[in-house]
Amino acid sequence: MPAQENIQQTQTTLIEDFSLLEDWSDRYQQIIDMGRRLPPYPEEYRTDDFKIRGCQSQVWIRPWRDNECLRFDAVSDAAIVCGLIALLLKIYDNRQPEEILAADPTFIGSLGLDSHLSPTRRNGLAAMMDVIRHTAESAMQNRSEGLEKENT
Repeated sequence: MPAQENIQQTQTTLIEDFSLLEDWSDRYQQIIDMGRRLPPYPEEYRTDDFKIRGCQSQVWIRPWRDNECLRFDAVSDAAIVCGLIALLLKIYDNRQPEEILAADPTFIGSLGLDSHLSPTRRNGLAAMMDVIRHTAESAMQNRSEGLEKENT
């Protein structure tokens, strides 16, 4: 099995893939298609504890640890937001906290998300990014507490 790309390599790959799409309707469709492929979100985590504030749609993100890596389960009731979640998970899921905090989210501007999403969707994307970064910061501060460890 090949080694996992680092965050910057993953962002570069996404940017290259999206650059092949002719216009924004194709890009939106690609984002929506990515969201349709999200793994099922456990119903027991559709609670206020995991609900993201600042999103126009309903969004839940559950962070958890898998050894030294941070994992994220997430879902939304809106197709485009599920796609944005899929982008975030592709970049940040199963990463060490240090890598998450060291990475500049260049994909947002490079994909044109900052200019093609509505202001409320941009706010929601920022709120989701804040949860991911806050989770990484918390994990860095205290590696032994603060996040639920997955029981599999």
